[in-house]
Amino acid sequence: MVDEEFDGPDVVVAGAGGGLVAALRAAERGLSVLVVDANEHFRRGNNTSMSTAMIPAMGSRFQRDAGVTDSPETFLGDVAKKTGGDYNETAAKALAAVSAELIEWLADDVGLDISLVTDFSYPGHSAFRCHTIPGRSGAAMLSGLLAAVAKHDLIDLLTPARLVDVTFDDGCVRGVTIDTPAGIEEVPTRAVVLATNGYGGSTELVERYIPEIKDAVYFGSEYSQGDALRIGRELGAVADYLDSYQGHAALAMPASSLATWATVMHGGFLVNAAGDRYGDETTGYSEYAAEGIAHAEGRSWIIIDQRIHDACLSFQDFLDVIEGGGVKWADSASELAETIGVDAEGLVRTVDAARDAAGDITPDAFGRTFWEAPLEGRLAAIHVRPALFHTQGGLRVDAHARVLTESGAPLVGLYAAGGAAAGISGHGPSGYLAGNGLLPALGLSFIAADDIADALAE
Repeated sequence: MVDEEFDGPDVVVAGAGGGLVAALRAAERGLSVLVVDANEHFRRGNNTSMSTAMIPAMGSRFQRDAGVTDSPETFLGDVAKKTGGDYNETAAKALAAVSAELIEWLADDVGLDISLVTDFSYPGHSAFRCHTIPGRSGAAMLSGLLAAVAKHDLIDLLTPARLVDVTFDDGCVRGVTIDTPAGIEEVPTRAVVLATNGYGGSTELVERYIPEIKDAVYFGSEYSQGDALRIGRELGAVADYLDSYQGHAALAMPASSLATWATVMHGGFLVNAAGDRYGDETTGYSEYAAEGIAHAEGRSWIIIDQRIHDACLSFQDFLDVIEGGGVKWADSASELAETIGVDAEGLVRTVDAARDAAGDITPDAFGRTFWEAPLEGRLAAIHVRPALFHTQGGLRVDAHARVLTESGAPLVGLYAAGGAAAGISGHGPSGYLAGNGLLPALGLSFIAADDIADALAE
């Protein structure tokens, strides 16, 4: 219901990453929006900008145009399989149902140059459903969202500005407290979308909830300090799946750029300093981060050939790795071992065994069955370290992205998206599917904006 005496933005969005979708959708629905972000350098420093811009969507026109048959039910089956059946079904069903509308809205209304990725398959996805933009760069996607925001008179962006509190009165959101360089500001509002990511930047919380990954490189926003978790809990909200996170086994060194997992899915593999592989890399890059800590002391090398190298040039992150000198070439496995400082006998043995497995000559010792093709010709190595990208647990939400209390009742006017909300990856790192970070970040923001607009129109 509209209050004629109300003087403030209809919606405050905390977090200028996936939260920009909430701002854009709300403004499209006629609502005024204030976006705040604690990081004045968020354009290059938030988790959305650090992503590979992969957004799963089921039943989109891009899939139909490519002849891909998919459905929300198929996606939910993939999520159930990857998580062992223990995941946030409410959020997953809502996101699966809205995903096609979301991706087509991003193309048609926001103006992103969306396309379907069909050149390789990500672990766990049974259909080509990851949509992206040219360069497959989160920074480029964020720039596109910001360009759309700049065209809306109904959206204001304030940074650096950290949301520190949400005020309730008579059971509804009434305002927020924002910490800015100019001081503390109290801003009245009707609704709040918490899109401040998770707690990956907090050493204390990482050690408490996901200690097995605490020694990995943190490759996310330093401002992901668990603000949404704190604010929600102070208001009586509950949290789920706090042990869930996205790791990545392939942060290329020394430039700290992402060596895309396409290197593996096209037929590459990881070795440790002894030149040995230590598992089936195709199980997923998230869970393989912990494997890198356990079996390679946090130092591995991805071994590829020219074919794989060329197949990965569509990723801006991979181009950054190349530009940073992160791809080392040699004419043979023994020469490559000398170049990168690993055991030559071990690497020669491993390369030979991998070629035999990829050529269906002998079974792989780790059970890997997908190789695409054996390595041929000269070889390259990329030095990588395991990383923590972001946490996947957070505030419990319903199908409308509303934050819930223990009783299941919503905190009226309070919403959560992305890492601020309990995600769809179950427990630990192994339930993560490519895009399980961006889909809740963008999708729950989209869902929240529509629910806010509908509620204020009543």
